[in-house]
Amino acid sequence: MNKILELEKKFQLKIDNDIKIEPNDWMPNEYRKTLIRQISQHAHSEIVGMLPEANWITRAPSLRRKSVLLAKVQDEAGHGLYLYSSVETLGADREMTIDDLHSGKAKYSSIFNYPTLTWADMGAIGWLVDGAAIMNQVPLCRCSYGPYARAMVRICKEESFHQRQGFEIMTRLTSGTPVQKEMAQDALNRFWWPALMMFGPSDLDSKHTEQSIRWKIKRHTNDELRQQFVDATVPQAKLIGLTIPDKDLKWNEEKSQYEFGEIDWNEFWEVIKGNGPCNKERIDSRRKAKEEGMWVREAAMAFAEKRKNKKTI
Repeated sequence: MNKILELEKKFQLKIDNDIKIEPNDWMPNEYRKTLIRQISQHAHSEIVGMLPEANWITRAPSLRRKSVLLAKVQDEAGHGLYLYSSVETLGADREMTIDDLHSGKAKYSSIFNYPTLTWADMGAIGWLVDGAAIMNQVPLCRCSYGPYARAMVRICKEESFHQRQGFEIMTRLTSGTPVQKEMAQDALNRFWWPALMMFGPSDLDSKHTEQSIRWKIKRHTNDELRQQFVDATVPQAKLIGLTIPDKDLKWNEEKSQYEFGEIDWNEFWEVIKGNGPCNKERIDSRRKAKEEGMWVREAAMAFAEKRKNKKTI
């Protein structure tokens, strides 16, 4: 017992001094479990997040828009790869984490359970969803776990491109015809509140935040990040002539931040439980992709084994 206490003390001292924890370092089991849950959930979100956007690649309004959206979807596949690789460094099995997603045991970002009805939704996702992701993920570049922190550096660089292309789409639409501007406003109306839910439950209901901050896995609470997102995004909406769909939104001069309305937490928890508009569709798509792609993985493994055997001869 004394040895475990000593190891925990040394571990926390490294955390407090901002020394990265690496895969071969000793770490508390709960630290490992927390990271596996968080990183795998992040990886699942990147992969599931490809689905609503891939649906619009062939329907994008120009060749340039098609190529940009295709590049974005490819980036998200890469992000999933980095993150699944990171979670493997913690001793987790990649296929088991993916199976947990397909069974409903593992979660992913609630935002991807909403439908993308118009081209403007591609703008709203880039601007709001990727904007929220950046707000949440930039602090993760300083995460105490080395492989996760290093993966986040590249991911955040690419997410900034995603956010800019989304804002550009919305800017073009708001400077277009009245119908186009109305389409942009409609997309904002539908994605605003789900984007705020992306940061997770309120601090009062968050089970993991306090410990994650102590371990420097996270640097800010859910509500702190949500507030930063609102303060950054409201001026952007005003700049391009869009109205935030919140009658309670107002500037608080004393606090130098925006006050905003109450989130519908009942909706949030229902989506988390699997009862959102597209939950079933998203998971069915991922299961189908795994089943239909099995032969590719088997062929790749057979080829790798063949090359390995040749080298040993």
